[in-house]
Formats: sequence, C-alpha cells, structure tokens
Amino acid sequence: MKSESAYWVAWAQISGIGPILLQRLQQHFGNLETAWKASPGELRKVEGFGFQTLEKVVQQRSRLNPEQLLIQHQQINPNFWTPADPEYPQLLREIPSPPPLLYYRGEVDLQENAAQKPLVGIVGTRQPTEYGIKWTRQISTALAKNGFTVVSGMAEGIDTESHSAAMKAGGRTIAVVGTGVDVIYPQKNRDLYKQILSSGIVISEYPAKTAPNRTHFPRRNRIIAGLSRAVLVMEAGIKSGALITANHANEFCRDVYALPGRVDDQPSQGCLKLISQGAGLINQQLSELLTMLGAIPQIDIETPIAKSAPLPKPNLEPELQQVIDTLAVDALPFDFIVQKTGMDAGLVSSSLLQLELMGLVSQLPGMRYQKI
Repeated sequence: MKSESAYWVAWAQISGIGPILLQRLQQHFGNLETAWKASPGELRKVEGFGFQTLEKVVQQRSRLNPEQLLIQHQQINPNFWTPADPEYPQLLREIPSPPPLLYYRGEVDLQENAAQKPLVGIVGTRQPTEYGIKWTRQISTALAKNGFTVVSGMAEGIDTESHSAAMKAGGRTIAVVGTGVDVIYPQKNRDLYKQILSSGIVISEYPAKTAPNRTHFPRRNRIIAGLSRAVLVMEAGIKSGALITANHANEFCRDVYALPGRVDDQPSQGCLKLISQGAGLINQQLSELLTMLGAIPQIDIETPIAKSAPLPKPNLEPELQQVIDTLAVDALPFDFIVQKTGMDAGLVSSSLLQLELMGLVSQLPGMRYQKI
C-alpha cells in the first residue's frame, strides 16, 4: 500500500484539505490516488469542494510529486501510518475525521491497532485534588492488571497519574500528544516520556519537531476518544478540555464515565455535568466498572465458546453467520469477538450493526454484544 500511502501524504500537504474532506475523497473515489488524478469537474462532485477549495487543489497538486514526497517525508518521519496501511488503528479509522498521518514512537502492539485488545481513555484536569489522584491511580492500576491499555494525553495532572499508574502495574499505555512525537511537553514529563517509549507508544497527528500549540491539544482529544473503547473523566472543571474528549466519545458512540465529586468542588463541576447528561457513574465497586467496560473473559480463544440453542432467523450472509455463531447469551467484548472470528475489525463492526438492525444482537455498555 506504499503507493496509496504516498497520496495520503501528498493530500495532507494541501492547505484547506483536512481529515473530513480526505475521508470524503476516499469514499467518493475509492482511493486517494484516483482522487489525486481526478479532474476539477470530478472533484467538484465531492461534498465540501467549492470553487476556492478546488482552486487550492489545482494550484498545489501540480507542484507535488507524491512518490518523491513520501521518500522525503520518511527521512524526517520514519514511523507513521496512513489509513491505507493495515496497521492503522482500526477504531480510529472508523471515526468521522481520522488523522491522515499518524506518527508514532515506541513499542507497537498490533493487537491494539486491530482492536483485539481493549483501550480505555482516562482524562481530566491538570490540577487534580488528592481525591482525583487517588481514584485515577486505583482505576488505572485495575485496568492495567485486567488487560486494558490506558490511553491519555501526557499532560500534567490526571494524564500523568494515569500513565504512571498503568505502567507501575505492569500494563501498557498510549500517550496522544499535541506536538511531534519527538517533542517532550511538558518538559517535566521527560522521565515519563522515556518510560512510555519502553512500555507503550507515543502517537501524534503532527510531524516531527512540531512545537506545542494551544490549538493542537483540543484536536488531539478526538484521537484519544477514537482509539478508546470508553473514556473515563476523573476530575474536570466546567471548561476543561476533558469535556471535549467526552463529547467526541459520545459522537463516536463510545461509553463515557465520570467520577462524581462534591457539588461545591470546582474540579468536579465538569464531571457532574457529564453525569447529569447520562455519563456512567464511577463508584467504589471497580469490579462493576471493569465488567461494564467489557473486561476480556478468561477463556482460551482456541476453545469453542458454548453456544445457546439456535434462534429462528433468516438466512444470513456468511460473515453475519460467523459473527452470530461466535456470540453467546452472556455478553462478549468487541475485541474478543474479533479475536474469535479472525475477521477484520471493520467487518465485525459492520456485521454487528446489521445483526442489531435485524433484532438478533443487542449492544451493551463497554462495546459488549450478546445474542438476543
């Protein structure tokens, strides 16, 4: 897919063309190479391509050679994925605005990318209370010990506590940063950054040497939400950026949970707002939270799952039949279904949606599914 990757790199260099328009181009033309070679009249048929956008595309693409651009880009940014690459994170690929270029540094786990391991986002204030720190550490530790990868933003406060606790418990963590992956921000997290590189991965949609910019951090929040099965907001003021992450999670059909606090505590105002809007409540029973998040059952995936008696159903396409045969009366997490079927995560996702619409499957919190 190196040829197609070259066109993702090339399109990403054209001003005015962001992730949403790139996704529309891919959907309209089937691939970005065809889109690159399309005439202005053909591009005009794509939603969002007005006269000014077309003018920019025509002027700029005539000066770019995608293959040469890919080689030059790789010299400065040796490690990155595009949606054309099979290693690109599957759950991120499915959001409305997937990053066209996703740079990374550290230890890659392809099972995470293929949605075969559960990822949970933890976000919150940069100035947490002792209460917030305590629960962030406890929850991150519990998640790590139960096979979850913790995703956060490597900022001060809740982010730092979640990364550190997950690694201390022997788990993996992913830091989504608003700089280049070679830029450490904040500087006081230099040691944390080094630890993450050996126990996880740092990712960004910004190329090497990109300095901190206040506009980058709200944008990276959608990546945290997109990668994650669920997002936990530990402490957040009413204007906290953590609420942006929670809003993205809702938009992407991810579960959102919030840590309650006292009504007169400023760091809890954002969490209380989320709870009033329907976010799940984080309470003392962490085992309940893990169940809701869909902790992977301790089952040998080589051992067939016990099946309930077949239900009356219409003739199904082979992939739908394979998915429903994998399901049981007890709810199973999405990544476990992907592992068990051996199917692509995107195909499993679309199959589950079709089965839901047919009334054969129901979705539960934590991206868990069960046969009806």
